[in-house]
Amino acid sequence: MIKFITIIFLLFLSATTGACEDSPEIGSDDQNFKVKNVQVTNLKRFGINVWEIEVEGQAGATIPTGVGQLDGAPVMGYVFPTSLKSTDVGFSVAEGILALALTSHPDFDDTPLWDENNDTSYDNDGVIWHAHWVLLVEDERVAGGLAVRQFDTNDAQVNLPPTNPGMPMFMDSPGFQVITEGSFIRVVVPMYRMNNQTDFNYDAVAVYMQVNTSNSDLPMLGVYEVYSVASGDLSLPYSVEIEP
Repeated sequence: MIKFITIIFLLFLSATTGACEDSPEIGSDDQNFKVKNVQVTNLKRFGINVWEIEVEGQAGATIPTGVGQLDGAPVMGYVFPTSLKSTDVGFSVAEGILALALTSHPDFDDTPLWDENNDTSYDNDGVIWHAHWVLLVEDERVAGGLAVRQFDTNDAQVNLPPTNPGMPMFMDSPGFQVITEGSFIRVVVPMYRMNNQTDFNYDAVAVYMQVNTSNSDLPMLGVYEVYSVASGDLSLPYSVEIEP
């Protein structure tokens, strides 16, 4: 795991220092994606972990412009890479970095069990910031050096939680509450939904991702640009703060 994290660190460092001045979605000076602080707090009395990212600007205020289809669809994300295991959130054993990703994407809805905008339609609210568990792996085919791990749908060894969106990737749509407030974006995670873990490390990054359904030489969901990293080097230096 340490070797794998080191590889990912080098890829993120390269992506951050070598990022282009203008991404497909936002300018490199957009303060809404400049991570300032990150914190995960365990509120023992409520049985929850509260994850939060603070940015220089307004968290969640910048959303992607849709392209009108799934192929090529842009995805903006505030992502918490962690040292948690894939099995802690209901995935089968698999190599990668487990991350909690808060995303917005207007072209598709990948939370079919949840109605985030409360309009009684369950397939039209992908643009609303929502949470995913994802397993990230090294992928040099994309500029950001990372992608969500894919799998063969015939592989009987692969297990996903029943809340997964039905895509052939290690992705779950757990329906956790996501809140944007000024410079903060937060997500509330019940402890039992992450194996009651509090002893883990984490980091925070703001990224641009993109969906691919037409080119077999590219991942289905890859990271194309890294805007900022809380630690500066993706070393996962932060630990959970415990409150009674």
